[in-house]
Amino acid sequence: MSFTVADLTGDRTEQYRQLAAQAQALVAGEHDRIANAANLASLVFHALPDVNWVGFYFYDGDELVVGPFQGKPACVRIAIGKGVCGTAAETRQTQLVPDVHAFPGHIACDADTRSEIVVPLVHDDALIGVFDLDSPKPRRFDDIDRDGLEAVAQAFLDSLPA
Repeated sequence: MSFTVADLTGDRTEQYRQLAAQAQALVAGEHDRIANAANLASLVFHALPDVNWVGFYFYDGDELVVGPFQGKPACVRIAIGKGVCGTAAETRQTQLVPDVHAFPGHIACDADTRSEIVVPLVHDDALIGVFDLDSPKPRRFDDIDRDGLEAVAQAFLDSLPA
């Protein structure tokens, strides 16, 4: 397989449209969630500025367990309802955190992280895990990022077998 990562152009909304299209192309025809998570983590890590961690945590029926990622070593297990990832998993709602130090119960896997966004991964009404991005920059993520990253997460979910 050959895949070329194209530079993102236009405004941020357009860049996310392009990134989502690249994500869809990257996972097209592949149904292995580990392979697709690894490639998507790499794609997003290299495409977006000011991120220091991009990756997946998968739900094992009890807690979230780290999956493929790009960045420094991560927390291995996160309880449902704990930290930003656990909260996204529990509520099944994207968590956009401008300042992780102000988030009650934040789990500091990387002391350099200042802001975070976590998209829950729900497939056929079952929790699969979460898609997590961290930044060393406060207020790095906004609603444009939320919409764009939810589209990337959807590309991952659409690649899973029915």
